[in-house]
Amino acid sequence: MYNKMTAVRQAFTRESADARRADLIEATAACLAGHGLAGTNVRAICAKAGVSPGLLRHYFGGIDDLVAATYQATSDRMDAIFMAAVEEAGDDPRARLSAYLTASFRPPVTDPELLGAWTAFWALARSDARMAEIHAASYAGYRARLAELLAACDAADAARLAIMLTAMVDGLWLELSLDVTSFGADAAAQMVARALAALLP
Repeated sequence: MYNKMTAVRQAFTRESADARRADLIEATAACLAGHGLAGTNVRAICAKAGVSPGLLRHYFGGIDDLVAATYQATSDRMDAIFMAAVEEAGDDPRARLSAYLTASFRPPVTDPELLGAWTAFWALARSDARMAEIHAASYAGYRARLAELLAACDAADAARLAIMLTAMVDGLWLELSLDVTSFGADAAAQMVARALAALLP
């Protein structure tokens, strides 16, 4: 009985710790989105998460660790969204490729709050080695998966095409996020479709 109860308590403690970390990460993303880097500090994050500063330091060591964890968690979340879009597209290689690229023009990727957090991550990646490492790994992973989808469509030089299309999607996503009335998600998807038609055999 003791061993069973101990295991239950340990499992509960792990789940509780994971939930606390997730709450802090979510609060950090919200602070970055709403207030930018200048307004994101321990006090603001803890107030948003409803926890004490001591708890933040207990789980993450400090705000730098927490911001890095938030970037990693956000990147992982985006990867999952893109891959889910691919799976939902079925078996056709071109449909899967299109779904991967155009997922950036639909919610939740077009959530205005994501823009605020993402631009803060980009800014930090220019001056913080750990953030730069997360950024590099995230984009390398995105391009590698895109290159695989391009290769499945018999694209020549898939790795270079992946770089170009990543830049195109990033630019369209940024413009769309800054001003939803500029051209719209459907127009962005059509631009990608035209590019693919011109680039693929």
